[in-house]
Amino acid sequence: MPSAKRQNVISWDEFFMRVAIAAQLRSKDPNTQVGACIASTNHRILSVGYNGTPSALNDDDFPWGTSDDPLEDKHNYVVHAEANAVLNYRGSLRDLEGSTVYVTLFPCHDCAKILAQVGIGEVVYLDNKYADTDDGRISRRILDSCGITYRQVLVDA
Repeated sequence: MPSAKRQNVISWDEFFMRVAIAAQLRSKDPNTQVGACIASTNHRILSVGYNGTPSALNDDDFPWGTSDDPLEDKHNYVVHAEANAVLNYRGSLRDLEGSTVYVTLFPCHDCAKILAQVGIGEVVYLDNKYADTDDGRISRRILDSCGITYRQVLVDA
């Protein structure tokens, strides 16, 4: 008679969030590393991304700090993890409809718009440190208006 299967496996939420956590380790941003993993409703990884400069740019030639000078502010050169996950997807963007994005930081309003545009059905996030900012409120308004659910999950590192 075969032995019983192992029961204490991690949940799908924890699995995909750990993939997003692994992706954020690729980020070269010295202050904020963000990872994203898009998963289908049948528990398949569709795409992964992290925050960084576009692949065509040499990231050694661009700033990684913030500045009042727009030419020296990293925010003008970095693509966010969620946007990179969408851009890295090699299928039809229609196939992202209804999928779930696991992201280590709650999406900014620009990423919320991108996620809405491709039909993401749910956002599962790890950290919401910008919850009480205007950007966080705008993001939630976009997601709410589009019927995109969102929830926080916590995983052990």
